[in-house]
Amino acid sequence: MSSVIGIDFDNTLVTYDESIYRFALERCLIQPEMEKNKKKIRDSIRQLIDGENKWRTVQAAVYGPRMEEAQLIDGVKDFFQECKHRGAKIYIVSHKTKYASQDETKTNLREAALWWMKINKFFDSDGLGLRPNEIYFEATLQEKIERIKELECSHFIDDLEETFNEDIFPNDVVKILYATRDAGKVLSGVCLLSSWEEISEFFFGNNSGFEDA
Repeated sequence: MSSVIGIDFDNTLVTYDESIYRFALERCLIQPEMEKNKKKIRDSIRQLIDGENKWRTVQAAVYGPRMEEAQLIDGVKDFFQECKHRGAKIYIVSHKTKYASQDETKTNLREAALWWMKINKFFDSDGLGLRPNEIYFEATLQEKIERIKELECSHFIDDLEETFNEDIFPNDVVKILYATRDAGKVLSGVCLLSSWEEISEFFFGNNSGFEDA
């Protein structure tokens, strides 16, 4: 049986580090010397007065009207192309609402993401080689997990450990957490990988046990 790989979108395939830094700096929420790192910027902003709302405003901007500034994470394209070569099925399953309450422009976040995917060659044969009907946006985390079950994913890759911590997450799905090595203690049964090169090695390395279609 060939692999069916489900993958989260935000901060797993796409990075917002640069755009978050620029927007936060424009709004005077951080100092110029702040590292261009989403989590560090988030933690800094949350310490401000009304910090949680300020952080949500940043998120609403970079996921919506400033989506064009997002960047594909290094190694993603190579992984997708290798999956295509080996006959592995890929689905993108994302917990993403249509609109962000903090976004005054009322940009449709799902349409913005699909537009970004299009210009970044997600649907081109010489790019990532997906079809639009292989992309799923779900309104809640629970609906995201139900979609993972429905698609019968053998593996799921996510940057948020809370996805795997849900009681309804299927036990037979291989759980891969895309995170840095300083992520702290990882849930039992979750494999921590810190780059797409490591993920490729996990699936396609000499000891991977990957089955071609």
